[in-house]
Amino acid sequence: LSAALSSALIGQDAPRGTDGNAYQRELASNGPFQFFAAFRNNELDYPQFYTTLADPEVARLLRSEISEPNARFIGSDPQDIRRVIDNPGQPKRLNVVLVTIESLSAKYLGSFGDTRGLTPNLDQLRKQSLSFSNFYATGTRTDRGLEAISLSMPPTPGRSIVKRVGRESGFGSLGQQFRAQGYDSVFLYGGRGYFDNMNAFFGGNGYRIVDQSSVAEADMVFQNAWGMSDEDIYTQTLKVADADHAAGKPFFLQLMTTSNHRPYTYPDGRVDIPSGDGREGAVKYTDYAIGQFLAQARDKPWFKQTVFIFVADHTAGSAGKEDLPVANYHIPLFIYAPAHIQPREFSDVASQIDLAPTLLGLLNMDYVSTFFGRNVLRNDRAPGRALLGNYQHLGLFDGSSLAILSPRKNMRRHDDALGLSHEVVVDATDALQRRNIAYYQGASHAFQKHLIAWQPTLLPDEQLSKR
Repeated sequence: LSAALSSALIGQDAPRGTDGNAYQRELASNGPFQFFAAFRNNELDYPQFYTTLADPEVARLLRSEISEPNARFIGSDPQDIRRVIDNPGQPKRLNVVLVTIESLSAKYLGSFGDTRGLTPNLDQLRKQSLSFSNFYATGTRTDRGLEAISLSMPPTPGRSIVKRVGRESGFGSLGQQFRAQGYDSVFLYGGRGYFDNMNAFFGGNGYRIVDQSSVAEADMVFQNAWGMSDEDIYTQTLKVADADHAAGKPFFLQLMTTSNHRPYTYPDGRVDIPSGDGREGAVKYTDYAIGQFLAQARDKPWFKQTVFIFVADHTAGSAGKEDLPVANYHIPLFIYAPAHIQPREFSDVASQIDLAPTLLGLLNMDYVSTFFGRNVLRNDRAPGRALLGNYQHLGLFDGSSLAILSPRKNMRRHDDALGLSHEVVVDATDALQRRNIAYYQGASHAFQKHLIAWQPTLLPDEQLSKR
């Protein structure tokens, strides 16, 4: 009964009302009823619930954060981050396979210190890849990871853009960028894409869809409640890649796996931990399937012309004593292309929102960007940072301290955030907090004003990288 009553109240704006003076109404608007009504409707109005800066200051800070050498801002709105990115050199028309792995915390990998031997394939792959040792997820759910990777967006308050039904399409996604370059952009999901609104999001942002419903029962070796096994989705990936290669078309294949998730079940006989025994077995099977996939891919005629990316959507657990426990957002990122990318370790702090611009930079592609991330391999002047959040709390981590914005315009900073994490109350004069505000206020403004919309006519002048 109480839940039904709450839902009824939340569904109305009764506490806001029309009686009384404007000050009283505004207090009600910033109160719990309006907060939960907004939450139920998938998004929170940033200026209403969070601290703001003057628009010119947000524009200045944000452009400073995301600027790259030879980037040219072209938006008329001072907060419009749309810019032409001129990546030097001849473009590399390589295929791309981007594997987003369900719930793979960095802490489970042997190369990050785990001693259980769960990830021999990934540990070997790290040695052969451009690997990122201080890479952080933006959120705690799959849709947040997909939003960050595909749109290069900070985790704005409320639900991710992926799940904002009716407002989830028409953006300048990574898939749109590749599609504009003549690629076949495909989203492959081990489950059914109506879950988390994935099909609507990816289908509306430049991708074609291959999910569990696209695959015949006879072509799947194993299924559970979440979908087909990882080896099944890799089999489908190889089929799509073979078909595109045969047609002479470059491909961008973005995968989302499912096996590393409760109930932790997978085909028998693959690893030495019985199916359904827990997270350890699922991690070991996830690693096994990746090893098998790469072994099969190496025999393909398109392998030497393909970049493989392995990254997690989020970690296996984000709960902690603090609102945003930074260590619980730490994920792996490996970029593997033995014929094109030299193995090395990138140790600066970086964010999931940096993956798209960094990848396009590695391919020397020129493009018009609406990304809030940056090519971290080219922007040495900017300090490392990671954006992370959890529906309400919005954070920026600089490798040492974490600035947090919370509803009701609360602000805090955690110093030594990966250690003892001393919390101090700060105001909008705090330098780290100002950077934090600029990202989230700017992202909210960009979403509301359609400044991140895909505009295919705004391509780089004369394709600069072809010079």
